[in-house]
Amino acid sequence: MQRSLAATLFIASTGWAQTAPPPQGALKPVTISERSAAPQADVSGFGDLPARDLPLSTTVVDQEQMQAAGVRHLSDLTRIDPSTTDSYNSAGYWDFLTIRGFTLDNRYNYRREGLPISAETSIPLDNKERVELLKGTSGIQSGTSAPGGLVNYLVKRPTDRDLRVVRLEYGERGSLLTAADLGGRFGQDARFGYRFNVAHEELRPELRSANGSRDLLSLATDWRLTPDSVLQAEFEWSRKSQPSQAAFSLLGNRLPAVPDPRINLNNQPWTQPVVFGALTGTLRFDQALSRDWRWSAQLGTQRLKTDDREAFPYGCSAEGNYDRYCSDGTYDVYDFRSEGERRRFNAAKLQLQGSVSTGAFKHDLSFGLLRSTVTERYNLQAYNRTDALGSAPGTEDGIGNINGTLFTQPSPALTGQNTNRDERSTELFAFDSISWNAWRGWLGLRHTQMQRASVRTDGSQPVDYAQSFTTPWLALSYQIADKVLYVSAGEGVESRVTPNLPTYLYAGQPLPAVKSRQMEAGIRGGNERLGWGLALFEIRRPAVTDDGVNFQTDGEARHRGLEGQVSYAQGPWRLGAGAMLLNARREGSMLDPTLNGLKPVNVPSSTLRASAAYRLASIPALELDTRLTREGPRAVLQDNSIMLPAWTRWDAGATWRTKSGGTDLTFRLAIDNLTDKRYWREAPLQFGHYYLYPGAPRTLRISVQASL
Repeated sequence: MQRSLAATLFIASTGWAQTAPPPQGALKPVTISERSAAPQADVSGFGDLPARDLPLSTTVVDQEQMQAAGVRHLSDLTRIDPSTTDSYNSAGYWDFLTIRGFTLDNRYNYRREGLPISAETSIPLDNKERVELLKGTSGIQSGTSAPGGLVNYLVKRPTDRDLRVVRLEYGERGSLLTAADLGGRFGQDARFGYRFNVAHEELRPELRSANGSRDLLSLATDWRLTPDSVLQAEFEWSRKSQPSQAAFSLLGNRLPAVPDPRINLNNQPWTQPVVFGALTGTLRFDQALSRDWRWSAQLGTQRLKTDDREAFPYGCSAEGNYDRYCSDGTYDVYDFRSEGERRRFNAAKLQLQGSVSTGAFKHDLSFGLLRSTVTERYNLQAYNRTDALGSAPGTEDGIGNINGTLFTQPSPALTGQNTNRDERSTELFAFDSISWNAWRGWLGLRHTQMQRASVRTDGSQPVDYAQSFTTPWLALSYQIADKVLYVSAGEGVESRVTPNLPTYLYAGQPLPAVKSRQMEAGIRGGNERLGWGLALFEIRRPAVTDDGVNFQTDGEARHRGLEGQVSYAQGPWRLGAGAMLLNARREGSMLDPTLNGLKPVNVPSSTLRASAAYRLASIPALELDTRLTREGPRAVLQDNSIMLPAWTRWDAGATWRTKSGGTDLTFRLAIDNLTDKRYWREAPLQFGHYYLYPGAPRTLRISVQASL
């Protein structure tokens, strides 16, 4: 399959730049540029409309912004957007992201080139042109998904002019990234285009016992068959190998002081790295039918292989607490190994887009069909209590401590069953944007039919079920000069299954599909010099009680919030700020009424992101910048009896741009956590355990980029 994929994916898309008007029926011209004054958000589903005109909240982060902010992982977007926060983000593992207080589902809330993918892997950003965030419910964009929003990755496309960029970045402990980005066109009338990205990184983070490496190889090419048709394809291969970061926890009933953030509790002598391997690609054909109508066909595939391994700290059997560590700072150590995990995602989409006018009304229409399949295959796994170092295997249980000075011997027997999964989904969708004068109405509808099956790796506990549902979305917007006012309402659907483990009642059984609902009202305006926006939202999501025995819908989570952002660019200054105030509460729980009215775990009540950059008049090539990240208090325990305090972190940097022999050079110096502040960054609840992650220590990065 991999050989056939590589042979098939040999051409990929970009729009085309041309100065003359396009001929009748030609595809809309697109110019590839470093920055876009009015970025689009393909994740919205409304095609070519600028993000600022949409009646929903989106964030578009391009490659230049990612490099300036030091974004190397999806979780680093929390430095930029105030609606995003961390959720069990462990170095060396895949990224989690929380939007508006809801953690995105790594199996259902991620897109690549608009097609569904799994984010249960390490996704490189070196070959991504931009990352798009949709905030809120996503029922018209996705068949099933958590209500926080969607993430869409857009890959770099061929350029109209030759592009030759080489980048080198060095970190203070010896981390070294080398990357190249090459693009251009060739052939008669420059019909063929290419974009080639390659990267290798030696990972030497400040976190101890976490050295590793990663590699990326990607190619995007396109073939402009006629002015009316473009054939496009791209693929990427990536591999990452790095030990993951083990978290801290409560010590009995107390929140401990923040330890040295360089300590990694996954530091046993037998610790092995987590290894992510991925081959991903898309093939797309676009055909213009007329000046107003076009259709497209798209295929996507993703092949993932993972070796997931960790010396896993979990609970305190000595005190009978399995959701935190012991009062004296010790904990039980388990040997976890799940090797040879394989995940396969395939998707195909047909879409027709165009516009018609009926009297004073103009309709921008989109109709489509999306078919996707998922196959997940696993082997037996190990999850065994380790043995004390020096004892005979199986005679004495091993423990660790929060100083990372106690060591155990492994227990790698593969005795645990896993769960294989198969899914099929068919989605029909329709969008209509109706404009008349300064008003615009928005309608969206998606109908989903899906079938899901799972079975334990020993053939036991088979589950097979089918569900179907329809999710609507509607909005109304009004434009006054450079301002857009809007209101919107939409739904999203989640289909949940009781964990297929023997401790649960009705293990492996599906729950009825549940719908989350969102109302949003907003206003945004401004221009390239001064931009601003404000959004008020409420999301209601059916909640699940999961105590290791019961797994059932019980009450709901209600998140009400206010988001605001402003940006300013004039002369030597570039300023930006964004904030979110969030009132998140549990309501209507019958199984545990004591939770009603309380805050959810690991959701801050407020967030603030601010940045400033100033270009020196005496040295115009030099720009100084600083970035502030602040997050408010958050609950550690479900009963809210222990809270993490608010924290603030400062970053700083400098960028110097110059020319040498016709080569554009960009030098960057960045210092994260400038004051070396120690703080608890987040407190996720995972696998029935309360965890704590400290903020990273002060980190220095130096990079140079040459555009030849």
